Amino acid sequence: MIAVNPSYPPIERRAEFSGLLRENQTFSDGSGRGVGEAVNGWFDLLMLQSGIRTSPFVWLALCLVAAIGVGGSVFVISEGPLATAFAAMVGGCLPLILAMVMRSRRQKQIMDQLPGMAEELSRIARSGRNVESAFQLVAADTPAPLGDELRLAARRTQMGIDLAAAVRDLPVRTGVSSLTIFASAVAVHQDTGGDLISVLERLATSVRDRLHFVSRLRAATIASRMGAIMMVVVPLAVMAFYLIRDPNYLNQLSGSFLGRLSLWTAIVLQIVGCSLVYRILKRSARF
Repeated sequence: MIAVNPSYPPIERRAEFSGLLRENQTFSDGSGRGVGEAVNGWFDLLMLQSGIRTSPFVWLALCLVAAIGVGGSVFVISEGPLATAFAAMVGGCLPLILAMVMRSRRQKQIMDQLPGMAEELSRIARSGRNVESAFQLVAADTPAPLGDELRLAARRTQMGIDLAAAVRDLPVRTGVSSLTIFASAVAVHQDTGGDLISVLERLATSVRDRLHFVSRLRAATIASRMGAIMMVVVPLAVMAFYLIRDPNYLNQLSGSFLGRLSLWTAIVLQIVGCSLVYRILKRSARF
């Protein structure tokens, strides 16, 4: 049996200590209305789930600097406005692509650490410790990146917040849906009791089975995923080749109505295709 959880007195809010905390910088206001709010919310989640310690404002400024740097370099070489605009758009997206790659790697590392964490928590709890004490020990022993999130939750419990509330936002902070099961199990145990040890052991087994299934799925669909990525990369590579070969290529193409129509049609279709490919790859890589 797991020991009874000790009760912590709530911490009183005092205005004179508000300046000690670092301001949480976000672009979204939480209303969820409009396209701009959806983009701001996506960017805030990207910064949070990628584990980037840099301020979102600094990362957005990095996107602007990359756009100016890449676009300015192409303008010096080609002196074409369309080529400059295209290069600036690509340069501005490079930091975002880097952040998405970092988020994907971080989520994979968290998924690999989750079964071991659940088993260690169940072993410590089986020895008779209460849930909060066992969770703090596991958080201290778990390496990053999962350990960083667990230690943040452990510090919340030390400040008087109950464990269920402390781990409630773990799925949002990491983007790993499997942590929802862990947070729900802790909340149910705190509210109604039950055999949390068996739940944690089953969670570890189910996560391992899920990782095995995802690995087999990725191995079976690697040709389709690589083909989808090539559909996005090849048109950009062909356009870059023609711009390097003839810097006035876009100026000559946009000199007629049919040329401008074909160019903008290709740009719109490329954006739509990239969006569809991104949604497909995101769903296939979902944890």
